[in-house]
Amino acid sequence: MKKLIVIAALVCATAYSSAQATYTLQQILDSALQHNIAMRTARLDIEAAQQQRKEAFTKYFPSVTGTGLWFNADKGMAKTTVNPAEMLSPELGATLSQMFPPEALAAMVNPVSISMMKNGTIGSLMAVQPVFAGGRIVNGNRLAKVGEEVSRLQLQLSENEVEKTAEQYFWQIATLQEKMKTVEAVEKLLADVHKDVDVAVRAGVALRNDLLQVLLRQNDIASQKLKLRNGISIVCLLLSQYCGLRDTSFHVSWPAEAVAPLPAKADHQQALLSTPEYQLLGKQVEAAGLQKKMAVGENLPTVSVGAGYNYHNLLDNDRTFGMLFATISIPISDWWGGSHNIKRKKIEYQKYQEQLADHSELLKIRMQNAWNGVEESSLQLQIAQRSIEQATENLRLQREHYKAGTSKMSDLLEAQLLYQQACDQRTEAFADYHNKLLEYNHAVGK
Repeated sequence: MKKLIVIAALVCATAYSSAQATYTLQQILDSALQHNIAMRTARLDIEAAQQQRKEAFTKYFPSVTGTGLWFNADKGMAKTTVNPAEMLSPELGATLSQMFPPEALAAMVNPVSISMMKNGTIGSLMAVQPVFAGGRIVNGNRLAKVGEEVSRLQLQLSENEVEKTAEQYFWQIATLQEKMKTVEAVEKLLADVHKDVDVAVRAGVALRNDLLQVLLRQNDIASQKLKLRNGISIVCLLLSQYCGLRDTSFHVSWPAEAVAPLPAKADHQQALLSTPEYQLLGKQVEAAGLQKKMAVGENLPTVSVGAGYNYHNLLDNDRTFGMLFATISIPISDWWGGSHNIKRKKIEYQKYQEQLADHSELLKIRMQNAWNGVEESSLQLQIAQRSIEQATENLRLQREHYKAGTSKMSDLLEAQLLYQQACDQRTEAFADYHNKLLEYNHAVGK
């Protein structure tokens, strides 16, 4: 009955797998780089940095402002009293006295109250062009450009991380698939052994205990298949979510014997300059230097020139006029706090320089460690390949010896277990070698 269950499960798994999609490593990487949330976020950061750079560029041009005002006051804002008597000279007074009657002359010299600008409209259009701003505009544009370059380096780092994670998921699935193939091969082998032992027990030339050992081993293999199937399902779900795949159950494929050759070791000092991590540290130093210059510029005079066109009807008639002007703004009391700000920016600049030197050494250590991992995994892969050859031969001999009656069933099952372990170790070594190779390529900026 158990044998029928195992066969039925194998048939169902084969039928199920034939309907599944199959992806190569390159297809997985392309999908991850296109759809992963980290990549989309990094691309949006680049677009935001581009807009910031364009915004900084507009500071080179004049700033134009328009102002309009309408008002209606409860009384005139300009009010005065005019006394004609104070304005008349004695000679003019004598002349007027001869020309006008005394009553008219008295009315003319009475004080007169005048009120103006009770309501009105004012409008102006001004354009101001900065001539000197302490280098803040120039350095601000340079800083915005550095920000855009930093966002592009961050995109490259995101690409490396996404590629690394996607490839790790890929090789996890590949490892589980290969282990499943190994388990199925062992399952077939045990089915043949079960058949032979069953015949031998029925003929009375083998102990029933041998048959029980085979059955126990078959149960263990069935349990392993269930765990592998669940593991493949979970990792497929993770990879599907990470790469934006529509399929949540699929196979991965790769050239079975395509072991990438051991690459030539790069010149780590030269490779350091091309790594995005080193370039990012350099951009931090450059940005700190520009921020220091901008701090100095904030404490220098600002000179601007401008032109304007104005309109008002404050005196009950429309008046328009243009004007040219120049302004200079000199921070005086700000130098007290500004001098400390400049010193702080200098300290930050020195800090980033020291971090660049320190992290450069760490990056070179990382390269060497990654190279050691490549060499070690390559040797482990070679050892695992030799172990398979030895385990295969050992299994063949033990099966022949058991058939000849010169060895026990436990020896045959142990040989089968060693063969399975050797196959699994080779699969894990194969995946580990590719992961270590990718890590080294990223470490040296490839």
